[in-house]
Amino acid sequence: MSGPRGLLVLRAGALTTLQDRGRPGYAHLGVPRSGALDAGAHALANRLVGNPVDAATLETTLDGVALRALAPVTVAVTGAPCAVRASGRPVAWGEPVWLPGGAELEVGRAESGLRSYVAVRGGFGVPAVLGSRATDLLSGLGPPVLAAGTLLPVGSPGRDPARGADGAGAGAGAAGAGAELVLPLRLGPRADWFTAESIAGLWRSGYRVSALSNRIGLRTEAGPPLRRARGGELPSEGMVLGAVQVPPDGLPVVFLADHPVTGGYPVIGVIPEGPPLDAAAQARPGTGVRFVRAGRN
Repeated sequence: MSGPRGLLVLRAGALTTLQDRGRPGYAHLGVPRSGALDAGAHALANRLVGNPVDAATLETTLDGVALRALAPVTVAVTGAPCAVRASGRPVAWGEPVWLPGGAELEVGRAESGLRSYVAVRGGFGVPAVLGSRATDLLSGLGPPVLAAGTLLPVGSPGRDPARGADGAGAGAGAAGAGAELVLPLRLGPRADWFTAESIAGLWRSGYRVSALSNRIGLRTEAGPPLRRARGGELPSEGMVLGAVQVPPDGLPVVFLADHPVTGGYPVIGVIPEGPPLDAAAQARPGTGVRFVRAGRN
């Protein structure tokens, strides 16, 4: 079977969106950055099929996705480890896989972590909005959340796919069920809004990932609330990826890709971009969370 290059969504899963590296540079217009939560897994999936790093991939949540190839394509699945099947036959996870036209790709339930990434050679050719094909759940910009029956066009293939993951395990650093998520935190800009005792206790205490977490932020629970050193309200100010905001309940919230561009609660510190934030994207509810000092605070 052969036809137009594209993938037909047979099963959309709990939440599957198109993601790339997002649309930075528009915060002054009130537009969030968005993009893949696990940037490392997204980049690896693209590298495995020979795409540039900014090509769009599919980001699945917990229970995967099912697709039908309308023409021969090469795909790769990274991020949360899961079973991958092509027309019912087991195929490799974390490796390029060739699908003939008519073949069905089944990306299964995450065995650990939360989010898997599906890249196709040539990238998904959906229209870009402000230079990005990312779905932003907060602003509504970008392609809609995937639904069964959606046809995803595929672009022209680029260079040859990579052979394997070159030792960089797909989903490396993903927090599995029950694993502890360790987040390096640089204090500021509003650490002075909290008591010295609360900040000292932050390094000694543990939290858990809340079931209320989403692409906007990782919420915590079951840890000691951070106590204010001062009252009053803070005027809205700019927020960045990795900012740790503390709402009135005192439990830290780690801002992820779809975070708002401004906020009025104090930010006790910021988690630098990189593997720790990728791991936060994979942390399931109930995962332990511990904050540690990052650099000089």
